Amino acid sequence: MTPSDQPDGSGTWLETYMPDNQLVPAAPTGQLISLATVRGILFRQRWLISGVLLAAITIGLVITLLATPMYQATAKVSVEPYGAFILEGQDVEQGIASNQVGDYLATKVELIRSRSLAEVVVADRQLGERYDLLGEDIDTRRSPDMSDEQWLEAKNAMAATRLVGGVTAEVPDMSWVIPISFNSDNPRLAAEMANAYADAFISSDSRESLEGNEYAIEYLRDQIEVVRGRLEEAERETNTYARSSGIIVQPGTGEEGTGNTTLTSSNLASISGRFADARAARIAAEQKWRAIQSIPASQLPEVQNNSVLQNLVANRTGKLTELAELRQRYSDEFPQIANLLAQIEILDTQIERSSADIKATVRNEFIVARNQEQALQNELNSLSNDSLAEQDEMVQLTVYERQAEALRQQLRSLLERFNQISSAANVNSGTMTTIENALIPSVPYAPSLIQNLGFALVLGIGLAAGLAVLREMFDDRVRSLDEVEQKIDLPLIGHTPHVSEKDIDVESSNNFTSLMEAYASIKAAIEFSLPRSRNVLQLTSTHESEGKSTTAVVLAELFARSGRKTLLIDADLRRPSVARLLELERPKTGLIEVILGHAKLEDAIVKGVHENLEVLPIGAIPPNPTEVLASDELAEFIAKVREEYSLVIFDSCPVLGLADAPLLARLVDGTIFVLEANKVPFAQARNAVKRLRSSGGNVLGLILTKYRALEAGHSYGYQYSYYEYGSGVER
Repeated sequence: MTPSDQPDGSGTWLETYMPDNQLVPAAPTGQLISLATVRGILFRQRWLISGVLLAAITIGLVITLLATPMYQATAKVSVEPYGAFILEGQDVEQGIASNQVGDYLATKVELIRSRSLAEVVVADRQLGERYDLLGEDIDTRRSPDMSDEQWLEAKNAMAATRLVGGVTAEVPDMSWVIPISFNSDNPRLAAEMANAYADAFISSDSRESLEGNEYAIEYLRDQIEVVRGRLEEAERETNTYARSSGIIVQPGTGEEGTGNTTLTSSNLASISGRFADARAARIAAEQKWRAIQSIPASQLPEVQNNSVLQNLVANRTGKLTELAELRQRYSDEFPQIANLLAQIEILDTQIERSSADIKATVRNEFIVARNQEQALQNELNSLSNDSLAEQDEMVQLTVYERQAEALRQQLRSLLERFNQISSAANVNSGTMTTIENALIPSVPYAPSLIQNLGFALVLGIGLAAGLAVLREMFDDRVRSLDEVEQKIDLPLIGHTPHVSEKDIDVESSNNFTSLMEAYASIKAAIEFSLPRSRNVLQLTSTHESEGKSTTAVVLAELFARSGRKTLLIDADLRRPSVARLLELERPKTGLIEVILGHAKLEDAIVKGVHENLEVLPIGAIPPNPTEVLASDELAEFIAKVREEYSLVIFDSCPVLGLADAPLLARLVDGTIFVLEANKVPFAQARNAVKRLRSSGGNVLGLILTKYRALEAGHSYGYQYSYYEYGSGVER
């Protein structure tokens, strides 16, 4: 084996070899309080917690038995946020939205709890003159200088205070029913006050409703007078301005009830219509005249279609026919022919004149239409100028009229609302009704034994938890495997379970018990970490009675059973215990005599305890143990036994307060530190290890003895189920 292969006791080999059940569980990162920590605190502080809880429950029980019984009576009032309105005008207070019902009910509950309602109940029930609420001895508190009126007022105030302290009301969650409760040591008084509160609460709502209506009526009456005066003044200003501006307003005559118009605008509209008709007539007459102006009169349709002309033409045609017949027989000088020619000439003249007259008539119609259009155009221009001037004046008049109309609408609304509220002024809206009167309670509601005990239990748990945590904060003892390597800076070789004194013999006699399995694992770890050439070990501890001597004896026996020639030396020169543990009689010669050369090693050694195991106990306790351990003779003795034995184990004194263990630590090959769980504070253990190292000792590791899994926060079988696998015990 090369030097690099030799273990140096720094912990690397131990961590590599040890089985999983012997390794320290890794502390969880990022978790301040684990379940194991809480469980450990509960187990370690179980007596404190139990005592505090028992005391709290006892105090709660005593308080419950000594408390005065209190009775509670409850009346229920239904609240309708939207009311039951019989007439229009009852809903003076509007604006409760669906999402505001909760606020409305909360407001009503605060009214019930208020002192103002308590004073109403005091006045209604004359509680200042009664002794069932204030007590029979209330008059003894009267000041000599108080008058009867002052004393009655003071008693009313005290009664109101009692009522405020005794009444309770809660905002309902799923209904509109408010329970009103009163607490008292008198059951009859509790029922009476609950009903009195319900009646006063309903009366206050009715009173508020009537007062609200009266206020609304008075307010509306004042507003009506104000608006009526303003309307009269606005109408007077409108008429004055119209008269001064010469504006004549005519009522609207449209089918839809059009607004009023002025005389000028009416005339303008009439002339505008007539002008449009005249222009259309002129255009038609002009087109007609332009169409016939260059056409001969005889070709005009009007001429050809004229009945008179048609008769003249027909008569002329007849005359021409008759003339043609006479000319066949007579000459033009014939009288009858001359007469026909004269008649025909007359007819031609008449036809020509009539045709010209018809054409002239069309021209005259055009001239008349043109003249009418011109006249209407002049009139329209005049009225347009007047209308433009009037429009500027109408702007201001419209402002006056709008103000007057707004005041009319306002007055109309006020009168309508006034009539509604006046009709409903004395009608109750019925928003609150009593649905259940309070009955006289037969059993008290307080004190409640279950509630008081539960409250006492909660307080006890809180106090016990606080005291337990406080004790834990100031308690730095070694308990958990998780903290050994972190706080002491030593590798954990192994740990042994806690075994009572009476069970040690039984546990040590059976190789398959949890105690012996633990020591077997520790033995294997030590054997693997310490080479055969470095075979001298020291076992020490912080204080006495931590199990170092028992550990030394058991390990020596285990090494001897494995075939190694082992020497167990009792080096505790203060309180030797190896001989007692092995049930050996304390010899007269022992370690000190051998070191000082007063006896031979062979004569002082006790053999036959176990095969391969020899024991060197303490004979006489020296007066100067420190000088003996610091002597060169001890170093020579260790060198001698190193060569004769496969393993030498020293059971030395505790470290703190003594120099024995540090002196011996510098001479041996390795020191194993034994630490009892739940006994030694971390600070003392670290100080002991520091002393061993400062003296030059090689501390191989730590054995945690008397380990209680429950005190560390783990379950009972957390660390030991592995050791009992072959014992036949099933967990």
